[in-house]
Amino acid sequence: MRAVRYHEYGGVENLVVEHVPDPHPGPGEIRVRVTAASVNPIDWKVRSGAARELLPLDLPAIPGRDAVGVVDEIGAGVRGVSVGDRVFGLGGVTGATAELAVLSAWAHAPTTWTDEEAAGAGLASVTALGGLNALGGLRGRTLLIEGAAGGVGSAAVEIAVARGATVIGTAGERNHAFLTSLGAVATTYGTGLAERLAALARGGVDAALDTAASGSLADLVAIVGDPARVSTVADHANAERLGVRVANAENDSSLLAEAGELGREGRYTPRVERSYSLDRIAEAHAYAELGHTRGKIVIRL
Repeated sequence: MRAVRYHEYGGVENLVVEHVPDPHPGPGEIRVRVTAASVNPIDWKVRSGAARELLPLDLPAIPGRDAVGVVDEIGAGVRGVSVGDRVFGLGGVTGATAELAVLSAWAHAPTTWTDEEAAGAGLASVTALGGLNALGGLRGRTLLIEGAAGGVGSAAVEIAVARGATVIGTAGERNHAFLTSLGAVATTYGTGLAERLAALARGGVDAALDTAASGSLADLVAIVGDPARVSTVADHANAERLGVRVANAENDSSLLAEAGELGREGRYTPRVERSYSLDRIAEAHAYAELGHTRGKIVIRL
C-alpha cells in the first residue's frame, strides 16, 4: 500500500510517500480502505519529536490517528460491522495516513457526511465529548468554550448546542461569523474576557471548556467560580495545579456512535477548513503547525 512515513523526527521535509507492507487487524480491530484521514496537532507534535518523551515511536512511522473508509478486513471477536461498511474511527497514535489503516474504535459514518467531514470527526468528537461529559448536564446552562473555532472547539460547540446549552465561544475576530454559524455567541479571548462575558451572559457563565491551552485556566475558574465546573482537553499541567477536570481523548466506540447519531440528525457536521491530496502531506502538516485552523485539516486518498 501507499502511505506517508517519516524515518526520523524533525520537520515536514521528513514526510515521504512510499510503498509499505499492508497492516492487518488484531483481535477487536478492523481494517479500512481509507478514503480520507485527518491531521491533528498530536500528529505534528509526535513527528517533530516534541512529544517524544511522552509518546516514543518505533521509526519509521505513519502519521495520523483517525480516518474514514470502507471495512475490508475484520479481526477476531468483532461484532456489529461487516466488510463493505463505511465507518469512521480511531487507531493508534500513528498509522492512519495510508491506503489501509487499522482501527480499534469506530462507528458507522452518517450518509449526511462527506468523506472529508467523516475523516475530521474521530479525534475531534471523542475529545469534545470527553470534555463536555466532565461538566455534567448542559441543558439550560451557559457554557463558555475557549478556543471554539478549532477542530475540537467547533465540534464541542455543535454538540453542546445539541444538548441544550447556550454556548459562548472565544476566537479571533476573523472566526466570529464561523462561530455564529455553529450556534455560538462569539467573543474574543484574552484580556477583558470577564467583562465581555458579563455583558453577554447576564445570568453568569455556568461552566467552561478549555480546548486551547492558552494559559487562561485560572481566569476560567474565576469566571465560573468553581474549578469543578471547568474542564480542559489541552492544559494538563495547569489543570492539576488548579483542580480543573482533565479529559483525555479515548478510543471509545460509544462516543463515536453518539457523534455519528448527531450527524444523522443534522445536529453535528465536522467542519473542514482545508483538504489536501496525499502527495501534499508536507503542506498540510506545515499549515497545521501554524495553529490557526478553523475546523479540521484532512488528507484525501
